[in-house]
Amino acid sequence: MFGLTFDKLLIVAVIAAFLLGPERLPTYAAKLGQLTRSLRDFANGAKDRMRDEMGPEFDDVDWKKLDPRQYDPRRIIREALLDDGAAPAGAIKPVTQSAYAARKMPLPAGAVPPFDSEST
Repeated sequence: MFGLTFDKLLIVAVIAAFLLGPERLPTYAAKLGQLTRSLRDFANGAKDRMRDEMGPEFDDVDWKKLDPRQYDPRRIIREALLDDGAAPAGAIKPVTQSAYAARKMPLPAGAVPPFDSEST
């Protein structure tokens, strides 16, 4: 959560306790509890509304698959290439020379450099 560890949160809590003082600390702790409850109720309400609108299909959705933390571009490309009945993974030829290395090669005498009319 935003790079915050338990140690950092503890330090922030101690500093807040000193800044707020013992007379205002219970009031702010109660407000924090109310905020937490209202956020939880909001999330549960959104979940219930989604369940109502999607119907019985809501429980069939694999939510872990839709988690953005599971995003791996290499896996997605590999699956997309192999889903269309393409050759098995061992048959894919590795790139032996990069486009950067090919670009640095000098052109033979009289050769016209490549030009893409759609890019300009």
